[in-house]
Order: sequence, then structure tokens, then C-alpha cells
Amino acid sequence: MAIRIDRVFTRSGDDGETSLALGGRVGKDSQRVEAYGTIDELNCAIGAAREELRSLPAGAEAIRDELDPLIVRVQRSLFDLGAYLATAPDRYKEGMPAPHAGDIRLLETEIDRWGKELPPLNSFVLPGGSRLAAALHISRAVCRRAEREVVRLHRAEPLSQPAIPYLNRLSDWLFVAARRASKAMGAPETLWKE
Repeated sequence: MAIRIDRVFTRSGDDGETSLALGGRVGKDSQRVEAYGTIDELNCAIGAAREELRSLPAGAEAIRDELDPLIVRVQRSLFDLGAYLATAPDRYKEGMPAPHAGDIRLLETEIDRWGKELPPLNSFVLPGGSRLAAALHISRAVCRRAEREVVRLHRAEPLSQPAIPYLNRLSDWLFVAARRASKAMGAPETLWKE
């Protein structure tokens, strides 16, 4: 789907409403806008985590090379999810951007692969471990909030695509990615209960 942005400001939202993709207007405080706005915030948080990853010192090439393309893939999937949520249900057509079962399977495959390499947990992990791991944990928390907003939207206007399962799995993926990053960098994890 090609998009052309000619102007950043249009003044069309000055009255407190915004246009949905493919037409229609809703209040900027609508649950639909809250849902896709939180997806945008999540994408920004993940972008900040990616910049932490890209600024790792020499010697961290392995984790950078492993995670960077995966994070970019997730960010692109979140744009697809945002586009889906920004489209009124009566205007969505099959084949338009949206999360799919294959996106969820990719996350599950990576979670399982990383999980085999990580020590088992007997307690919750306190967010931190390194700047990268902390940024991934922040992204995980924003992802959980995005999931809650999408659940609220789904209760009001049922969604036809697996947005909720995708976000549920993505928050797990971000948690395990944070642990994977800590291990790769030799950063100790602090447990809630030792």
C-alpha cells in the first residue's frame, strides 16, 4: 500500500475529531483512536529500545545483529495493526494491513527458541538489567496497556483480525527479548524474591 504525505498539518482535527482510514470521522477521544494511539506509543517505545540496541558498544554485534531485524519486523507489524484499528469495521476488506496468525507464530517460535537458552525463573524479574533490557521492559508494559485498550475496543466493536492475541504474544516476546538481551550482555537479572 503506497502512502503519500504532502502536508503534516491539515487543521481538520482542530474540532476534536479525526479521520479514519478509508473515510469516516470520530472523536479523538473515541475508543478506536485510544486503541490505535496506544499502538503508536508502543511502536515509539520499541523504537527507543531499538536505538538502545543500535548504540551498544563493540563486542555486542551478535545480539544487535540478532534482534535488530526482529524489532524492525515487529515495528512494521505494529503499523499494520494501527492501520487495521484506524479502519472502520464496515470499510475493512480482506488483504488490507492487519495482524495475522503467521505473525503470532513467528513470535511464539522466537519465544520458544530464546526460552530454551535462558535459565528458568522461580520468581518475577524486576525490570532492568541493562539500558536495553529496561527499554524492552518499558515496551512490554506499554504493550500490555495497548492490549487493554484493544480489548475495550473489541468489546464495543468486535474485531475480525487477531489483534488481541498478537498483542498478548508480543508482550511475552518483549519480556523474553529483555531477558535474552541481559544474558547476551552478561547483565544480571534481579528477581523479585530471591
